[in-house]
Amino acid sequence: MTDQFALTEDQLAIQDMARKFTADRITPFAAEWDAQSHYPVDVWKAAGELGFGAIYVSEENGGIGLGRLEAALIMEAMAYGCPATSAYISIHNMATWMIDTYGSAELKARFLPGLVSMEQIASYCLTEPGSGSDAAALKASARLDGDHYVLNGTKQFISGAGYNDVYVCMVRTSDDKAAKGKSGGITCLVVEKGTPGLSFGAPEKKLGWNASPTAQVIFEDCRVPVANRVGAEGEGFRFAMAGLDGGRINIGACSLGGAQRCLDEAVNYTKERQQFGVAVAEFQNTQFMLADMATDLEAARALLYMAAAKVSANAPDKSRFSAMAKRLATDNGSKIVNDALQLFGGYGYLKDYPIERFWRDLRVHSILEGTNQVMRMIVGRDLLRQ
Repeated sequence: MTDQFALTEDQLAIQDMARKFTADRITPFAAEWDAQSHYPVDVWKAAGELGFGAIYVSEENGGIGLGRLEAALIMEAMAYGCPATSAYISIHNMATWMIDTYGSAELKARFLPGLVSMEQIASYCLTEPGSGSDAAALKASARLDGDHYVLNGTKQFISGAGYNDVYVCMVRTSDDKAAKGKSGGITCLVVEKGTPGLSFGAPEKKLGWNASPTAQVIFEDCRVPVANRVGAEGEGFRFAMAGLDGGRINIGACSLGGAQRCLDEAVNYTKERQQFGVAVAEFQNTQFMLADMATDLEAARALLYMAAAKVSANAPDKSRFSAMAKRLATDNGSKIVNDALQLFGGYGYLKDYPIERFWRDLRVHSILEGTNQVMRMIVGRDLLRQ
């Protein structure tokens, strides 16, 4: 590889560290976590010791201050063992980054030490039962009452809900009817577990991501101090959208890691599995399938790494490239895993092999962080704006 497209020595070292951590602490246990719907909190704390709880949090606030490409390398490496685990690291980092980037000095001092070490774990709360792709239409409200906000409403599909310690929430603080459904009336608040009026729905029964619990976050006259506000009133939606560029890169990287694992498994399996007296890998159709899987994976990886570099550089087209990379990586990732399952035949359908778990886990990646249909809208609108 030429220097222009090669990873630096530091980036390779970060990638190697994440791969070793995954091999030791994630891959051997991922199937059990999936089967038992186990949330591996002990692994989070071990990841925190490596700085993975604050990948792009500033060094002055205890993070390791890396860029989005380095974060993608970590997510990709961890997803090789378990996409659900890796994706949760992304969610925690999004919430922590938001506090570091937009929070007051007092707010940072209170929350970042625990979040950086992952002694405390964060959830990110934007989606609601009636506002998914149309995130600006959220209705969870926060009414100012003295030195507190009083929150009412429900957040939907929240990873870690009921287990985690900190909830970074987008809520509507404007009562202006003209602003309802608009982004200007949305504010970001940090809500701590144990706050009176905060409760959680029953864990959702999901197709995949069983190692990461998902539930509603419910506010019923939940009183949150004004001191827990991130930034000024009305700025929350801007913060949320800024976080999504990086989140889309991360979830795309999780698809790359899962796809790479399944490609590797398929290569090894087809070399060992025999039919009609020869290894399945000897059939031209098998070789064509593997070739297409590898090509699609490398194409998605190249675009995603480019998009990550653009987000780090705050390039003017970063949102378009993030959307393109997320769409391609998640679509290609799912197709690669599906093809790997086909190459395994009936064995791919069994839980004795890892392919079906990756098939289930990667399916949601084309939905969250903005559906892939919305990614196409973002790209198309940006192109027509030029």
